[in-house]
Amino acid sequence: MSTKKYIICPRCGTEIAVYKNPAPTVDIIIQWEGKILLVQRRNPPYGWALPGGFVDYGETLEAAAVREAREETGLEVELIRQFHSYSDPKRDPRQHTITTVFIAKGKGTPKAGDDASGIDAFHPQKLPQSLAFDHEQILRDYLEERY
Repeated sequence: MSTKKYIICPRCGTEIAVYKNPAPTVDIIIQWEGKILLVQRRNPPYGWALPGGFVDYGETLEAAAVREAREETGLEVELIRQFHSYSDPKRDPRQHTITTVFIAKGKGTPKAGDDASGIDAFHPQKLPQSLAFDHEQILRDYLEERY
């Protein structure tokens, strides 16, 4: 399946190839007081989710992870390491995204913000059932590696 389309440059009339590419995102597994911090999504798709979001143009993955963590949880985070990337085209029902997951430690008092309508810290063995996107798989992979 080709995703290449062409448009005509309005200035010079040259045919220009346009590609439909996946959008880069980040998700952050925030360790906070021995638990994992999750946010309740304000917008569809609803459910509990890892804090995260789209990478801005010109932004590094690391900077995006720190920014998204602050915007959604109110916490300053220390990134411990990059975990894995997830690329299933169906992982986000809105569009094809590729996420890079980071593990971080949170500092401060969590407060839901930006796209989060709620926030809570969960014991790793007592995570909620209704996780958005592929976050159940991400957390399963994380817990298998950790424990």
